[in-house]
Amino acid sequence: MKQYELTVMFHPDLEMNLTPAVEKVNKIIESAGGKIVKETNEGKKHMCYAIKGNEYAVYYFYEVELPAEAPAKISSTLNITDEVIRYLLCAADPRKAKYEALKKSDDKEETAEKSEE
Repeated sequence: MKQYELTVMFHPDLEMNLTPAVEKVNKIIESAGGKIVKETNEGKKHMCYAIKGNEYAVYYFYEVELPAEAPAKISSTLNITDEVIRYLLCAADPRKAKYEALKKSDDKEETAEKSEE
């Protein structure tokens, strides 16, 4: 399975009760055979330009592992989902994963050195 990043922009009116919309997207990913590695609520942000009359959107970020045919299925489903204003699904940069792994190992070494002192 290949690593992907998915950013979803939800309708701003859903800010107070975002759980059903997020669960719907999670179900779409899992029904396509994907696995959610990490998900982050980035909060409500002002957009550069209005989309469908909305100047704000609630941004939600996913890191997912998907089989080869899953991106097309997810894209076609998200296109017709009412809660989603826009989305971006792209392959993750493998250098980012290496950098984060290296950063975690450096942090662990620093913590170990401080505890020895």
